[in-house]
Amino acid sequence: MTSAITLSTLRAMKKRGEKFATLTAYDASFAAILEASGVEVILVGDSLGMVIQGHSTTVPVTIDETIYHTRCVRQGSANTLLIADMPFMSDATPELALANAARLMKEGGAQVVKLEGGMVIVDTVRLLSERGIPVCGHLGLLPQSINKLGSYRVQGRDEASAQRLLEEAKILEAAGAELLLLECVPAALMKAVSEQSKVPVIGIGAGADCDSQVLVLYDLLGITPGKRPRFSKNFLEGCGSVEAAIAEYVRQVKAGEFPAAEQIIA
Repeated sequence: MTSAITLSTLRAMKKRGEKFATLTAYDASFAAILEASGVEVILVGDSLGMVIQGHSTTVPVTIDETIYHTRCVRQGSANTLLIADMPFMSDATPELALANAARLMKEGGAQVVKLEGGMVIVDTVRLLSERGIPVCGHLGLLPQSINKLGSYRVQGRDEASAQRLLEEAKILEAAGAELLLLECVPAALMKAVSEQSKVPVIGIGAGADCDSQVLVLYDLLGITPGKRPRFSKNFLEGCGSVEAAIAEYVRQVKAGEFPAAEQIIA
């Protein structure tokens, strides 16, 4: 990657119908490999609570921990677009979200912050956007709400919830969201959201009809303890090196080969 990836870069890629690759990272060494392999977007996900810290959910992750890992990733990737998750309750009010998002950008080097939720975060998205902080809205399965959901399951299967998600995507975009991420929704719903959205849409466990895919890096490498999500794939198997595995992921995403039928939720 020779030039910096920006939101304008991603919008131009969407307009051309060209897919971009997104992956999580939590440290400088992996971030450098991702950038060298052609990954356009790195997400410092609160998934770090599970794959780095060993928690059973993302809920315990703090804003200070997220800033630390974001800063580490920025040190290893000068040109990749860097998104950081807003951890659980760090965006409980628009004013608190503004303060914490500013820290993620000033102290961590994030260029975009990601917030989970639909209608409940509209005022926050609008405030952040008005103050010059780019936002990625996260819809579908919301891992920070696991204690309410009870389990990690597909969202938007029935007509009513699918329509609600479609409307929330429109509303978040109208409020100023620069990106959308949909997690664990049926492929048909992902396609509908992607087609209606002018902003780039990133999917995880949500079919192939979107502008980008994201995976947790440790799932991609097959080193996450326990059961691997159905929508993930062990790219390290058969590739011989971490670098080759990530490069193959990038190739398959851009070619539209990943996710394949076995990873897609109908």
